[in-house]
Amino acid sequence: MDAPLHLREIIDLLERRYPPATAEAWDAVGLVVGEPQAPVERVLFAVDPTEEVVAEAAAAGADLLVTHHPLLLRPVNSVAATTPKGRVIHRLISEGIGLYVAHTNADIAAGGVNDALAGLLDLAETRPLVPAPGRALDVLVVYVPEPEAEALREALAAAGAGAVGDYTGCAWSVTGTGEFTPQDGAEPAIGAVGTHERVTERRLEMVVPSGRRDAVTAALRDAHPYEEPAYSFLATHAPSSDVGAGRVGRLEEPTTLRELAAVVAERLPATAGGIRVSGDLDAIITTVAVCGGAGDSYLEAARAAGADVYLTADLRHHRAGEAREEDGAPALIDAAHWATEWPWLPVAARALAGDSGGRVETIVSTRVSDPWTTRLGGAETGGTL
Repeated sequence: MDAPLHLREIIDLLERRYPPATAEAWDAVGLVVGEPQAPVERVLFAVDPTEEVVAEAAAAGADLLVTHHPLLLRPVNSVAATTPKGRVIHRLISEGIGLYVAHTNADIAAGGVNDALAGLLDLAETRPLVPAPGRALDVLVVYVPEPEAEALREALAAAGAGAVGDYTGCAWSVTGTGEFTPQDGAEPAIGAVGTHERVTERRLEMVVPSGRRDAVTAALRDAHPYEEPAYSFLATHAPSSDVGAGRVGRLEEPTTLRELAAVVAERLPATAGGIRVSGDLDAIITTVAVCGGAGDSYLEAARAAGADVYLTADLRHHRAGEAREEDGAPALIDAAHWATEWPWLPVAARALAGDSGGRVETIVSTRVSDPWTTRLGGAETGGTL
């Protein structure tokens, strides 16, 4: 039976899909509670790190809780158990449960929150509503004796180098002659002190996300046969591709706003607030823009993208009203913040289970942590569905 993966290994798998370097500057993502060497066999995914969710993780025997929303987004002066956040931290530690957060880095990622929301509506030909700037990439150049070149390439790939789209282990290489003279104090793997050596070496080049540079460097030094390997990182940038805020795509078959809103209400997790709709219910909908969580900052982007409707959460009164008056403005579907982000959880859980080779069991919390618990006196003023 395979030994359990360590928390640091789980974090590595998560961060390959949701690189922390892509999070917004104001965000707080990554490991919040946990010992990197602790074994992890079961992981619970949830939107919010509330006391109830932590209790659920403990009851499920989870070793790690992965949430979308940060626990400590703003600075705190105390984590005493007299505060809600303090109680969460104390319970996590006492139960031996780690906490890891993937927030805005999971929002923009391929296969992240917004792709999951678009997938819920079966949107085709999806693209980012607001593409992210090209992610910073380094090109690692390293020289290694030919017999050890393949082993080094594999070690670098395992550390995150050479990932291009859906391909891993990508590299370019050419063979030449390396020359060096070991001096006093050196302990050369090849040759002798004071003797000039010529060795058949391979020049190996692999792309490295900037956030993985330290891990790749450590793997290089560990796997390279030389005492002082020759290597360098060259800075470059990748073009914008499949990452960014929100998503826009088309429905396989046109439908009315009324019918689409009914589908949204059926497929999103139910909350007390339900969903709100603004627009002509008989309007034909072909192109749909979505943004999980608070998305009124992208109203203009949805209009510019030619969307017939924009599905998001937390639309503010004046912003939504002004946006609806603009020429070519999309209809609006406003759902609960929690509900628009929940569809990512089963997607992320399946991804981690697969990435771990089945060595980690993943479960998804269905606990509704939306803060609104009751709705009274709703009025249908713009038509009924």
